[in-house]
Amino acid sequence: MTQSLADRSVETPPDAASSKPLKEPLWTRSFIVLALGNLLLFFGFQMLLPTIPAYVTQLGGDNSAVGMVIFILTFAALLIRPFSGAALDLMSGRLILIVGSVVTLAAIGSYIAASAVGAIYVLRIVHGFGWGISTTTYGTMASHMIPASRRGEGMGYFGLASTLAMALGPMTGIAIINTFSFTVLFAVSFILTLLSLLVSLFAGRSGRAAAGEARSASASSAPSGPSAQASKQGALLSRLVDKQALFPSLLVLLIAVTYGGIVSFITLFGKEQGIANVGWFFSVNAIMLFLIRPISGKIFDRRGHVWVLAPGAVFSLIGLILLSYASSTALLIAAAAFYGTGFGAIQPSLQAWIIQRAAPERRGAANATFFSAFDLGIGLGALLLGPIAAATNYAVMYRFSAIMFVLYLITYIVYMLRSRKLGQKKSALR
Repeated sequence: MTQSLADRSVETPPDAASSKPLKEPLWTRSFIVLALGNLLLFFGFQMLLPTIPAYVTQLGGDNSAVGMVIFILTFAALLIRPFSGAALDLMSGRLILIVGSVVTLAAIGSYIAASAVGAIYVLRIVHGFGWGISTTTYGTMASHMIPASRRGEGMGYFGLASTLAMALGPMTGIAIINTFSFTVLFAVSFILTLLSLLVSLFAGRSGRAAAGEARSASASSAPSGPSAQASKQGALLSRLVDKQALFPSLLVLLIAVTYGGIVSFITLFGKEQGIANVGWFFSVNAIMLFLIRPISGKIFDRRGHVWVLAPGAVFSLIGLILLSYASSTALLIAAAAFYGTGFGAIQPSLQAWIIQRAAPERRGAANATFFSAFDLGIGLGALLLGPIAAATNYAVMYRFSAIMFVLYLITYIVYMLRSRKLGQKKSALR
């Protein structure tokens, strides 16, 4: 069934198939420009990830305030993503990207004027809305540009932009506040986000054209009249959330819980274990993401998701166990290598799987569902794993978070067994 969906998404006339090259072009001008814009957006965001908590502390906030600052942005992005996804299925992606970028710029530009923790809370809501709109739009536009036959490979390459930002952004942000000030930090983040918007405006119209053609085809075959109007009004939830994206989104939520625990507490874990520079974890993790994503994308396209999603979970599970026992930089690096290999294989493959399952005119809602689950997982990781660490220690907390990958594997295996059994029943009925 998966292959047939992938085949249907390639809009190639039967008589032209023989004359078309075996490999459809991926590295088009529009794709490169869009990836660059995505890199700049994520870089500006990742610079603030480890530094905003320090800014809140400087304003007099305690540990609970720091946790709330992370959770509020995640929750705001979670709320807005379904609506931005639905809008992307109806409107120009470029227009929605402008709206999301302007909202993001307004929040970043206002941080320096905030003089109280309460004001930061409000700005984090605004920032979360802008972030949720912008990232959903970038992912959806990319999904329309990437050829269906190279979807896993293409999403893997596109994700490298955010990977590079994850590797260099946090270190850059910390270096700026240590060398200069928070004012300079917010100015640099603002400029990068503005450049992201300006660069993306030069991307081609492939994404919008593909979405528009899919909508036109869908509209021409849809029923009309009062019953159709009533059906549209009653289908608000289905427009906001794509059903075909729900199962892969559940899987990404589970792995995102572990990532939320890492980005929120690994610095404190390093102090607890006496590891001088936990930044090695992010550097090695990013290197492994760079190395594995192109490879896993090609495996996804040629062999299917089962050859990527299950082995990736095993690698990340090993990485978390190693991390929980890390008391030296060497073991920390080994943990990062395993975790990065698994996470780098799973995350873009799940997104490619979602796009493969969704109808072309529903890719906006599908991407929104995916990113919402990812945001929710990170927020839950920061919210739920903290009390475990407080009751035990950070090492035990990471062992608990490893259970998420066990649940992931059980859920995925059960799904595959049920799908196989259902396929056998359908074959027997023919």
